[in-house]
Amino acid sequence: MLELLADMNTWAALLTLTAIEIVLGIDNLVFIAILTSPLDPRRGQRARALGLSLAFIFRVLLLASLSWIMGLTSPILTFNDVTLSWRDTILIGGGLFLLAKGTREIHSEVEPVPKHTGGRAGRKRSLWAVIVQLAVIDMVFSVDSIITAVGLADHIEVMVTAVVIAMIVMFVAARPVGDFIERHPTTKMLALAFLLMIGLALLADGFHFHIPRGYIYSAMAFAALVECLNVLARGRRRRRSRC
Repeated sequence: MLELLADMNTWAALLTLTAIEIVLGIDNLVFIAILTSPLDPRRGQRARALGLSLAFIFRVLLLASLSWIMGLTSPILTFNDVTLSWRDTILIGGGLFLLAKGTREIHSEVEPVPKHTGGRAGRKRSLWAVIVQLAVIDMVFSVDSIITAVGLADHIEVMVTAVVIAMIVMFVAARPVGDFIERHPTTKMLALAFLLMIGLALLADGFHFHIPRGYIYSAMAFAALVECLNVLARGRRRRRSRC
């Protein structure tokens, strides 16, 4: 272990992998913020904590079974010169799930359905539905994240440290991101559009048509910057109208 700490290549790999894991975690944060937005603050906080805990557990378990993870990249199906592995199948399934979820949420925002308040059992079911969906998408993002980690680092200690740091950052950022979307409803539509774009990227990756993540995250950052300017402009207009 001391030899690893003394090696500058280890620190470079740790910094690079941590940055990549944090960036890859943005997808997870957006999905968690969207999924927990209909819940009340207390249950939303519980769902966020449980969702991020599941993401951390999945990543650590996958790191502990590296040989199995590498087996996920072995071909299992070939058709029309396209070879698919278990990883590709998981990414395709996750991409379709995000596209379906994003489309459904956008439809409910455009044509809202009257909410019927049920009893305690109904509220429990809605919370558990959120938890189940978080678990499904956490598994998809975890597989993609850990396979990336395996390709960038040689030592499992470096991978685990990078994942732990990234998860701490996600825990800290999850509530502010969710609260911001809750305070500014127009940002929810932007976040849903991000979900569609992430789902499409996962689907393309599954079919070996790689879209550079830098393009995706640059587009997301630019759109988020424009929306932040809109939020500031609306806030300034409201303050002027009160005067």
